This record gives sequence, C-alpha cells and structure tokens, in this order.
Amino acid sequence: MTKEYHIGLLNPKSPTNVGAVMRAAGCFRADKVLYTGRRFGQAMRFQTDTKNSVENIPLTSVENLLEGVSQNMKIVCVELVENATPLHEFKHPDKAIYIFGPEDGTISQDIIDQADSVIYIPTVGCMNLAATANVVLYDRLVKSEDLISGDDLISQSKDVNNRIKL
Repeated sequence: MTKEYHIGLLNPKSPTNVGAVMRAAGCFRADKVLYTGRRFGQAMRFQTDTKNSVENIPLTSVENLLEGVSQNMKIVCVELVENATPLHEFKHPDKAIYIFGPEDGTISQDIIDQADSVIYIPTVGCMNLAATANVVLYDRLVKSEDLISGDDLISQSKDVNNRIKL
C-alpha cells in the first residue's frame, strides 16, 4: 500500500512556525502542506524555511482543509482535548492528513467531529505549532516500517559545515 500524508494548518499566524513546519515536512517526507486563513499569506515573505522545502513540497492555501481529502485518507487532529489518544499510544495510518490548530486558537468542533482520530502530546502545558508538528512527524517516522537510519542517511542529511567524526 502506498503511504502518503499531508499536514493541514488552520489559519496559522506565524511565518516562523510555518517555515519550521515546512522544514519538518521536508525532513520527515510529508507529501504536501495545506493552510487556511489569510494571516500567513500576509506574512509569508518572512517565512523561515531554511532548507527551501517549499521547492519540493507544495505549500497550498485552501478554503477548507477537508475538501478534496480522499476517503482512504484518515483525518487526524492534533489537539489538547479530553478523551484524545496520547501520541505514544497512537498507531499512525498509512494515509493521513494531520490537522494542527492555530497558535492562538483551537481546531473547530466541526473538524474534530469529522476526525477519525484526535491525538495529543502528553506535555505539561501546550507546545507551539512547529514543535508540535515536529514531534508528531517524528513519532510517525519512528513507528514506521520504512524507517531509514545509519551513516549513509547522516552523510546525506548533515549540513556542509558539519565535519565532526566519531
């Protein structure tokens, strides 16, 4: 079965966070990033996607994150809400859209009601958008059968200024 996942951002306000989410999308091999709202579009020129992931992963403005989601793609909301599944107990679906709320708000009840799963990271207090996305995507990676590791990956991934040896 083909694995595919998207990241959905609800009305993000911070170009710093969206840039960091794009960098995470590149590192963790997301297929696309969608976002709603106008705030990010107005601040986009300040984006901090230092690896230029947007060149390889579409970053698309949409009216509705759930419009066009195929039936075989599971909707996974990431939100601090009672009765949600803690991330460490969650089994990631092969095909999913992970929906993250805005930095200064929450995912709407309407979207939560349509979700196949609602998960949370068991922290004391809430994390910011970029940190939350990184943790969820890392969890997806380490629980995946497709996990790649080793010196070849390190050589391909490290910055050109990294000359450290063991």
